[in-house]
Amino acid sequence: MSVLTLRLAGPLQAWGASARFARRTTESAPTKSGVIGMLAAARGMDRDDDDALARLAVLRFGVRIDQPGTRVRDFQTAHHADTGKSMPLSERYYLADAVFVAAVEGEDVLLDELDAALRSPVHPPYLGRRSCPPAHPVRLGLHRGAGLAEALQAEPWQAGAWYRKQRRGEETVSLTVLREARPDEPDADLLRDQPLSFAAEHRRHALRTVVTTTVEVPNPNGRAASRPRAVPPHDPFAALEEESA
Repeated sequence: MSVLTLRLAGPLQAWGASARFARRTTESAPTKSGVIGMLAAARGMDRDDDDALARLAVLRFGVRIDQPGTRVRDFQTAHHADTGKSMPLSERYYLADAVFVAAVEGEDVLLDELDAALRSPVHPPYLGRRSCPPAHPVRLGLHRGAGLAEALQAEPWQAGAWYRKQRRGEETVSLTVLREARPDEPDADLLRDQPLSFAAEHRRHALRTVVTTTVEVPNPNGRAASRPRAVPPHDPFAALEEESA
């Protein structure tokens, strides 16, 4: 087994799990369906290919919240291309300035294929919606022989420099992790983001169990900031002694 990790960072992100019609909300962290859709697009998978999707959907998924961002709201208008008639005003929510580490766990061969696809994607990745491009390449690394929890613990803190400065006095930072529950973990939440079909005419998702934990990761700014500065020696009478001599 291996784990492929991704850095999801950009000016705006939007990860909907139950958003429909004119009000499009976003979850506080990337959804499994959104990340699987990104990987499927990188491979050039057709939306109607449910068999190919089923191969990706079995991957165990987890995400670490490195920089939670801020929820923002936008109003959008649109017109029918043929008639020019106005469509209903839509209300859309986004996460601004957020950074996440997402991870998928699975067989080595499949993750090798996904890793290669991210290096040279057929379709460019986006962060939940096509209007949300990533600020950096999304691929972080491939962890051989590691589990989902171990890989999310091992990745360095990915928050922006300006955000890290706010916590420069801490040696380590505590980050929230949302990962797919194992069968032996009964205390889990439910989220409807397990993809069954991406077909435009009948997109379908099932419930998935999610466990919330925390991990401690080193703060690259913490040690230097917390180390006390050396105070140079100072004798207020030294100048007087020199003059009298």
